[in-house]
Amino acid sequence: MSLARYDTIITARWIITVENDGEVLENYAVLVRDGCIAGMLPAREAAALDAGERIHLDHHVLMPGLVNLHGHSAMTLLRGLADDLALMDWLTNHIWPAEAKHVRDDFVFDGACIAMAEMIRGGTTTINDMYFFHGAMARAGIASGMRSFVGCSILEFPTPYGNNADDYIEKGLAERREFLGEELVTFTLAPHAPYTVSDATFERVVMLAEQEDMLIHCHIHETADEVGNSVTEHGQRPLARLQRLGLLSPRLIAAHMVHLDASEIELAARHGLSIAHNPTSNMKLASGIAPVDALLAHGVNVGIGTDGAASNNKLDMLAETRMAALLAKVGTLNPTAVPAATALHMATLNGARALGIDDKIGSVKLGKQADLIAIDLSALETAPAFDPISHVVYAAGREQVSHVWVKGKRLLDSRRLTTLDEPALKARAEDWKLRIQGK
Repeated sequence: MSLARYDTIITARWIITVENDGEVLENYAVLVRDGCIAGMLPAREAAALDAGERIHLDHHVLMPGLVNLHGHSAMTLLRGLADDLALMDWLTNHIWPAEAKHVRDDFVFDGACIAMAEMIRGGTTTINDMYFFHGAMARAGIASGMRSFVGCSILEFPTPYGNNADDYIEKGLAERREFLGEELVTFTLAPHAPYTVSDATFERVVMLAEQEDMLIHCHIHETADEVGNSVTEHGQRPLARLQRLGLLSPRLIAAHMVHLDASEIELAARHGLSIAHNPTSNMKLASGIAPVDALLAHGVNVGIGTDGAASNNKLDMLAETRMAALLAKVGTLNPTAVPAATALHMATLNGARALGIDDKIGSVKLGKQADLIAIDLSALETAPAFDPISHVVYAAGREQVSHVWVKGKRLLDSRRLTTLDEPALKARAEDWKLRIQGK
């Protein structure tokens, strides 16, 4: 009887499964067949198995790929354009005017490809995005090999993409139809925020989400001004307004959710929505510290996002995971809030759950798809390694990510991109810089 053949056998010093907080397998192997995890065995037992390829990661952590639950990928081309400003000043006086002048299909494709190269090199395998020209974003996802959730932005006012809310919706749904059947591309409805979307539009979004079985992705409770202005304009806080309009449900991924009172935390838990926590962007725009520890204590599913490179200024999920743990501690004055294993769970399995794909990715488990990353802990900066989970969250940097796979396909090989051309992307970035500067 012949031995079963596997496409790839990856052996690693440590495997962080994320299935159970704190679970680490030492000197184990992951067996990959047809893009899925077909087995997990001690390395010495896996050595006897037949495989097309063997990869030995003797000083590495092997773990699930990071899930970036909130981003605006194409905004890499606006990185550093307008720093150190409050949110509404940043948006209305700098970002929106620049977008009105430059955003089009090629801007989005180039910016998204640059973002995906950066994210892959940092261990991110899934991005939940929100922007314009959604076909370009989908094509970038296909070109890079990343798992991409393409948010169809909806606003009431005109941009280079659409004229009004109905126009945004119709164009987004039309672009979605072009990519039906692409396994790694999923379209979502992305009403921008309560302050840019009307009641009637929100109600239409809820109806379409049910009809088309789509997720909803929206900025909510990002700043104190947003909350105060909602009370003035609508007579209620944004979350209460969205509850009235039927938006609160497990379909909703609420980005930011910084300014919440106790009743709103309970409301989020009761309706089963997910939250995309963006610690660095919230700090840079002085939006505040989200009550992550309280949300988790109430059973709310909280994942982690980078937001866009224009407000962060890097798409570094390892850094965001570390920041999520540290901010929770300083925000509560409790050093036990959001321990390392919890933060890593947020950055992987919680993000997958928010996107409705936790049965496919988010942990290293038999039968799941092989969205995996390897982090090299042999560097002096991560020596000695008493606890690999602690090191991944508190000590390792994205430059230590050595390998990345999505559905068993290698996107990063010993720090080298395999699907995207790094020199060409650098040239595109420089070209766009000159255009934006008017040179």
